[in-house]
Amino acid sequence: MTEGEKIIKINIEEEMKSAYIDYSMSVIVSRALPDVRDGMKPVHRRVLYGMSELGLAANKPYKKSARIVGEVLGKFHPHGDSSVYFAMVRMAQDWSLRYPLVDGQGNFGSVDGDSPAAMRYTEARLNKLAEEMLVDIEKNTVDFQLNFDDSIQEPTVLPTRIPNLLVNGASGIAVGMATNMPPHNLRDTIDATIAYINNNDIEIDELIDIVKAPDFPTGGTIYGYQGVKDAFNTGKGRVVIRAKTDIEMEGNGREKIIISEIPYMVNKAELIMKIADLVNDKKIDGISNVNDESDRQGMRIVIDLKKDAIANVVLNHLYKYTAMQTSFGVNNIALVNGRPQLLNLKGLIKCFVEHRHEVVTRRTQYELDQAEKRAHILEGLIIASDNIDEVIKIIRAAKTPDEARENLIKRFELTDIQARAIVEMRLRQLTGLEQDKLRAEYEELMKEIAHLKDILANFELRMSIIKEELEEVKAKYGDERRTDIVYSSEEFNPEDFYADEEMIITISHLGYMKRTPLAEFKTQNRGGVGSKGSNTRDEDFIEHIYPASMHNTMLFFTKKGRCFWLKVYEIPEGTKNSKGRAIQNLLNIDPDDTVKAFIKVKKLNDEDYINSHYIMMGTKKGVVKKSLLKDYSRPRVNGVNAITIKENDELLQARLTNGQSEILMATRSGRAIRFNETQARCIGRTGAGVRGITLASEHDEVVGMVCVKDTEAEDILVVSEKGYGKRSKTEDYRVTNRGGKGVKTMNISEKTGELITIKNVTDDNDLMIINRSGIAIRLSVSEMRVMGRATQGVRLINLSKKQDEIASVAKVTSEAAIEQEAFEQEDNDDVVTENTKEQTNE
Repeated sequence: MTEGEKIIKINIEEEMKSAYIDYSMSVIVSRALPDVRDGMKPVHRRVLYGMSELGLAANKPYKKSARIVGEVLGKFHPHGDSSVYFAMVRMAQDWSLRYPLVDGQGNFGSVDGDSPAAMRYTEARLNKLAEEMLVDIEKNTVDFQLNFDDSIQEPTVLPTRIPNLLVNGASGIAVGMATNMPPHNLRDTIDATIAYINNNDIEIDELIDIVKAPDFPTGGTIYGYQGVKDAFNTGKGRVVIRAKTDIEMEGNGREKIIISEIPYMVNKAELIMKIADLVNDKKIDGISNVNDESDRQGMRIVIDLKKDAIANVVLNHLYKYTAMQTSFGVNNIALVNGRPQLLNLKGLIKCFVEHRHEVVTRRTQYELDQAEKRAHILEGLIIASDNIDEVIKIIRAAKTPDEARENLIKRFELTDIQARAIVEMRLRQLTGLEQDKLRAEYEELMKEIAHLKDILANFELRMSIIKEELEEVKAKYGDERRTDIVYSSEEFNPEDFYADEEMIITISHLGYMKRTPLAEFKTQNRGGVGSKGSNTRDEDFIEHIYPASMHNTMLFFTKKGRCFWLKVYEIPEGTKNSKGRAIQNLLNIDPDDTVKAFIKVKKLNDEDYINSHYIMMGTKKGVVKKSLLKDYSRPRVNGVNAITIKENDELLQARLTNGQSEILMATRSGRAIRFNETQARCIGRTGAGVRGITLASEHDEVVGMVCVKDTEAEDILVVSEKGYGKRSKTEDYRVTNRGGKGVKTMNISEKTGELITIKNVTDDNDLMIINRSGIAIRLSVSEMRVMGRATQGVRLINLSKKQDEIASVAKVTSEAAIEQEAFEQEDNDDVVTENTKEQTNE
């Protein structure tokens, strides 16, 4: 140790704590978080102030970016030049800021992620909107502080006229905290600010009605509104943004998806590359080509689809696997009085209004001080003009200017400032015209002073000035929203727009679905030929028909064991003769999957109901599975697994039960089994189930399963493929153990054909029978007499062609019982599923 040196021992733990706290506070206050008043971080504020000091107004020539960066670095921001340049570049990018503050000339990057040109090549100046942030800064409206070397002053905040933090948003990562604030529409934000000024007690929900949602510079669509409401109410939320797309049809019949807007902060080039990679990896099927046709007129990404691809299915996959759907995590943390604080919508507006109030007050005080100083001088000049001869005599008699000032002060009782102004007065002010001007200026000044004092004394007047200035900014720079809003079904109730009417839902063999009012079908007598039910393609026919009411929630079960959800009113309506719409456009199911069963429930949010009801499923190979309805109470767009299906098997039917129902399963060979559902234990969604019936042979298969709640009131109806049907008492089928071979349910012969379906019916039911040629007939079950279990049955429908067969049979509520059904309890919710013979020759 050299002479004079002294080593001080310190605790390294304490020193590290102290150093890290200092570093943390520096990052939080001086780098990463914006000030709630002007929405600026220090670097952005210094860039704008530096440009202002250089005289780079919107109507002045551009200057090299390197000159601007040098000005900011040398005077205010002692950091790397890239930090200043990239901060300035971002303020010039119209895809980064909703309202750019810098007017750039040259290459400032692109939405594809291209880097901007070097600062020596680009030029910039202030945007007109940025001038609104700097206006009145010279009028002592904000506090100034010394720069890093204490050589000059810099503003601690800008006297902005625009609520910049809400309008342009901000993002930054500090130490232990981060901020991520979305941009909003200027017009809506100013309207909300004015609404707050008019009523400080305004509710956040009222402000939300004005602001609506964030408004991103790249447009897009906000998908779902709950995250927006959370962000506005609490300052935190998750906003889902989707690309804006259209589906166009080419001349050759192929569809293509056109992307015109992408989510905020998404790199267009990387998005296209990701889509191409997914296609190459075969994670997304149906896309043949992707082209970027964007130009100066706007964005246009064209996704060409293959001939058999369904646009909505491909689009859903793109939303799932690419940045075409992203989420913006809102976290409104900003510096309030130098401290980080989480703010909701009202808090942000309140802080801005308080800042504007302070700016207007300080500006008014400054203008008042200046006006009073000038009035004070004018008073002295007027005195001098009234006594001009004497004033001239005093000045001429004085040996020095100081002596002249002192003599004037003694003679006319003037102040030193007034005396100086008189001594320095020019000779031309001695003319009569100039003297009149002095008096006129003094009178105007006195009026202005009175007005300024009135402003300082009147809070309401100051607030009206703030509103006027906001209205002026809104008129100059306000524009329409760019980001659309799609309110999801949870946030509003579309059921209010639909009457709860009975519908018939039909699904064709090739997967076209529609809903048709039940009133369009007329009851006919047994044995009739029937009426034309639906126009389909030559190779298509109606395979499934289901009754439901408009407000029901439907659970769709596919042959692969998947479950999907849909509201009845979400199914497109069609006439009895229309084809319907492809089911793939309504449900996100696999192309080789088909809907086999449908369950109708009124409410999925009733805990008691979903915990006391079960779903009983049956497969073609005789497997049954029982699951709690609660397992299917949370709808998902892509569906869930309802049952694990083994090889060469498929789901046949699904029924809603109360836990005490009798289960009947029937096979093509004409045998049926009856057992209580308690014999099948309740298992989870992904289970495979247990054996329900043993098939007679390898070629035999189950054609239907029914759940009977009231064995005395409900009968069993079976129908064969040649049009024969039979109604028997449920008690005719003796109860056996699950897994047996069952008993004979119909005398099968060549004339009747094999069994095609089994139903549980009452006299209140009608039957809808549709054959493969599309002919439909409706008949009342009450017209069918009850007969023995092993008989052949009676003819239900006359088939006009020898090759024709029954395609579908469904049970519907008769017109007389519809009104009564509306008053039934939820425990009596009707459950209908449908399965028909697999048409292998099709």
